[in-house]
Amino acid sequence: MAEPLRRRIARNAAGCCAGRRFVDWRHFAAILALGQVLSLCITGTSVVTNKLAELQAAPVPCFQNGLVYALLLAVYMPLALARLGPRVVWANVRRRFYWYVLLAAVDVEGNYFVVKAYGYTSLLSCMLLDTWTLPCVMLLSFLLMRVRFRWTQILGVLLCLGGMGLLIKGDMAAGKNYGARDALRGDLYMLLGATCYALSNTVEEFIVRHRPQYETVAWLGFFGSVINGVQMAALEHRDLRRAVWTGPIVGYTVGFGLIMFVLYTLAPFLFRLSSAAFYNLSLLTSDFYGLVFAKYMFHDRITSLYAGSFTMTVCGLFVYHAFPYDPPAHMARLPGFRTPLPGDVEITPGSAAGGGGSGQRRTQGLLPIAGDDDNGPLSVEASSKQSAEIPPACGAHGGIVSP
Repeated sequence: MAEPLRRRIARNAAGCCAGRRFVDWRHFAAILALGQVLSLCITGTSVVTNKLAELQAAPVPCFQNGLVYALLLAVYMPLALARLGPRVVWANVRRRFYWYVLLAAVDVEGNYFVVKAYGYTSLLSCMLLDTWTLPCVMLLSFLLMRVRFRWTQILGVLLCLGGMGLLIKGDMAAGKNYGARDALRGDLYMLLGATCYALSNTVEEFIVRHRPQYETVAWLGFFGSVINGVQMAALEHRDLRRAVWTGPIVGYTVGFGLIMFVLYTLAPFLFRLSSAAFYNLSLLTSDFYGLVFAKYMFHDRITSLYAGSFTMTVCGLFVYHAFPYDPPAHMARLPGFRTPLPGDVEITPGSAAGGGGSGQRRTQGLLPIAGDDDNGPLSVEASSKQSAEIPPACGAHGGIVSP
């Protein structure tokens, strides 16, 4: 007897959507809230940077960022050494130091180029070109994490960009744009900065899906301090000698460092629970929060366009997360990560937001000694003993237990 049409359609739909349903509301609420906390951090840094620009004769962005990298190094390197042990930390950085150097370099240069861009091109160009980060992040996620985006993720991104468009339209209607001093140079700086941010976010996500978050930001702080320090000595030594350090300037500088410290601390959690793409989509609401600050600090008016922009962006985040893709079996086998080391895990993106259902695999079996492939592997017994000494970095489904 022929199967009823209704039952056949239902069976086919269930087969097509198996493993692709919405993950869970609590997980979405958690990553949405975390993303908005990070967005507020971005808003806070923008407000503080604007106040510093008003008070200082010449901006010193490298000096401001140097405090952030120093805090990351001072707080998280001792934590990594205490929890993993010097031997495990050294084995990891000895094998993969170039990934941490790349992460720190693109992070430092991303901050530098974006600050420079605002001094040369118009506000409209900066806001538009800053969205270049999103397609770059999605392309790099495709290559590094082997993520295969669906049309629902593309729709979610388009909705978020539509919300950004409404915000830009509101800014232009309010006359908040300013003229460009050197549009071509400023636009190139912004494109370079957005590309560096995309590479930084995606590389950091790739690393924290293999290593503990605190170890990753510790090495970011170490190499970031070195690269940023060299750049500061080369570009800002004259401005620092002429700087006048009043109480408000010192306070705003310390406040900037503390806000950025919170941002760098929480971002790896969102990378594990979701993805670099979701992180960048969440940051699109930072301009709306900036308007809220402006309303109470400068008595600016918030129109319906701004409220519609925020609503559209949040709807885009929901659509992006709602229908997860099938998790890849493995991420790309990149140099430095082809042979597992003590303390390694592999947390593959398990959904469009990368969180619910993401699988964790701790390294097992044969592990190399101190990152030296030529010394041969440890025995299974030694590997099990060493793995047992390493505290877990996350929960059974990619949820984070340790910082």
